[in-house]
Amino acid sequence: MSLSLTVAPATALIDVPRRITLRGATPGAQVVLSTQTLRAGHVWLSRAVFRADAQGVVDLNRDAPLGGDYQGVQPMGLIWSQICPTGGAKDHAQFNATMAEPLVTRITATCGGDEVQADLIQTLIAPGVTREEIREDGVVGVLYRPPGDGPHPAVMFLNGSNGGVNEPRAALMAARGYVALTLAYFGYPGVPRYISNTPLEYFADALDWLRAKVRPKGGFVAVSGQSRGGELALLLGATFPDKVSAVAGWVPSAFVHGGQAASDPAFGRDGPSWTQGGAPLTHIWQENRAASWAPYDAGAAPRRNSKAMVTALADPQATARARIPVERIAGPVLLISGGDDGAWPSDIYALLVSSSLAAAGHQHEVRWENWPEAGHSILFPYVPTTRIASVHPVSGVMTTNGGTPAANAVANEGAWAAMCEWLDRASGKVPSTGVR
Repeated sequence: MSLSLTVAPATALIDVPRRITLRGATPGAQVVLSTQTLRAGHVWLSRAVFRADAQGVVDLNRDAPLGGDYQGVQPMGLIWSQICPTGGAKDHAQFNATMAEPLVTRITATCGGDEVQADLIQTLIAPGVTREEIREDGVVGVLYRPPGDGPHPAVMFLNGSNGGVNEPRAALMAARGYVALTLAYFGYPGVPRYISNTPLEYFADALDWLRAKVRPKGGFVAVSGQSRGGELALLLGATFPDKVSAVAGWVPSAFVHGGQAASDPAFGRDGPSWTQGGAPLTHIWQENRAASWAPYDAGAAPRRNSKAMVTALADPQATARARIPVERIAGPVLLISGGDDGAWPSDIYALLVSSSLAAAGHQHEVRWENWPEAGHSILFPYVPTTRIASVHPVSGVMTTNGGTPAANAVANEGAWAAMCEWLDRASGKVPSTGVR
């Protein structure tokens, strides 16, 4: 019997798990499975060694490797354990320049002198999904529409301190039946280079534009943000409760922060990030008697930003002034956090947000998902999670986001599933369970 390698399904959206199975090996023989994926022009690789069972089968849904790049039974371990050997410290993109170009992973299995290959193809664009670059009425971003006439509920995505737009997440959300706008607000052509002094009115205008442009089903527009975007999402929900139907904060903050790593050098990292009515919002570092950058500045590379962030929590007056008044949010809230977050203590922040909502008797679902061993990079299902430390694209400083590849992979999968389930309830696509 000759070797045969199957991936089921061979081609599917990126958030669909696969079953990788080898048959025809010599019973009890060692089998090497290796992968190669070209991501934005860079090769990513992984390798694991298995022992075939008495029927000559290796099934990644059942079998743990004897050695290699990951441990334990991990059906998608060959994907999340990939590394980019030529990447060094630079954070190479994990997706291709266009979302229409799938990620093709060539899996090679060798047993003795025999070799067989199969492709695992991950897509981001579902049939019928359309993409439109937006530069109108002062709004800049990319809009993805699901197939069908609609109307469909809508989601606005906000990136964190890396700036730019998050097309992979918007494209995949459109595949799930949502109109998705990934809004640019800094670090992207047509908007400022830095986060400093970003007016909240820009986002209010974008929310109004989105409603007028797509006329979402039931007027539903959720805001979902990552990191600084998570802080911003909570802030927008609290500031414009009539415009924001639901809020998803991925590794968010409970407080308004200054510019930090994404700041304009002219204002510095302790300058304001957000303004309203032309006035800067008070942030947690202002007149804070305990806040200190020393634990970060004096830290060995890769630096851990969260060590500085926790110092600011020791001044209750400063934290009270900078607290986001989340009790004003008029819809469901989702919070995603990691207990080993290297950027800031997102688990503590999420606890504070959920506690504030509970104390206020929030009348909508509040779902908090925390992964104690995961870091700040809870991003996307079934992508490499091995790049824990990288050079920040704005500050140029080598920092760590925390967590481990395995823990971050589990969080990636769980967070996306939680997001889809929560959003379907929040938008009314499925009946609410009454979970609070």
